[in-house]
Amino acid sequence: MTVLSVNVNKIAVLRNSRGGREPSVGAAAMAAMAAGCAGITVHPRPDLRHIRPEDVLELARITRSRVEFNIEGNPFAPPQGSYPGLLALVEAARPEQVTLVPDGDAQLTSDHGFDLRRDSRRLRPIVAELKACGARVSLFMDAGADALELAAGIGADRIELYTGPFAQAFAAGDASQALASCADTAAAARSLGLGVNAGHDLSQANLAAFLRAVAGVEEVSIGHALISESLYDGLATTVRAYLEILAAN
Repeated sequence: MTVLSVNVNKIAVLRNSRGGREPSVGAAAMAAMAAGCAGITVHPRPDLRHIRPEDVLELARITRSRVEFNIEGNPFAPPQGSYPGLLALVEAARPEQVTLVPDGDAQLTSDHGFDLRRDSRRLRPIVAELKACGARVSLFMDAGADALELAAGIGADRIELYTGPFAQAFAAGDASQALASCADTAAAARSLGLGVNAGHDLSQANLAAFLRAVAGVEEVSIGHALISESLYDGLATTVRAYLEILAAN
């Protein structure tokens, strides 16, 4: 069955908008864990717009031996201010998974995957260092991306399908082409021995359709929609609603 990792970035956005410690990222993670999620995801960025290095360390303590901890980040972003760099955070937190994402500081959110023909040489030693820390390594990839064999060749364990275009197509009323592209890319990854995760703009509205069309998805990482929906229904109730969708598909 596909497992759910809850991204708690948006809790930190709300906290940072006011200052102080509330709402608590750690308390939100514990509520999601108590409701049954299998993982917690964060995506710290150098500009500290939401998750901060101290949050990463707190969540590492909270999740240890309970659920998987997944740290997302740009492997090419250098240390900046109190942001020590992705590798330093991984060395300190020892997450079960690291998801590498090629996002820049100017991006509002992640909006594309790696170009492996361009980036694989730079990624190879980074992947090796992260795996030496005990982490499974996943690469954020567009549906339809070619050269997936390079992902396997540099030692990646999984890819994470960028599902933003699917979500947009679903909202527009015809996601058939986007789903076919996701399904083909997932199948190609699995044929190379790579696991398949998925994330970005997945929601209660579109998740079942995605899972019915795309076989073998091991994990979905969901944050924006889940936290938004929880404002109306509560965090535990919303997490359980996602788990019901996953169990049925």
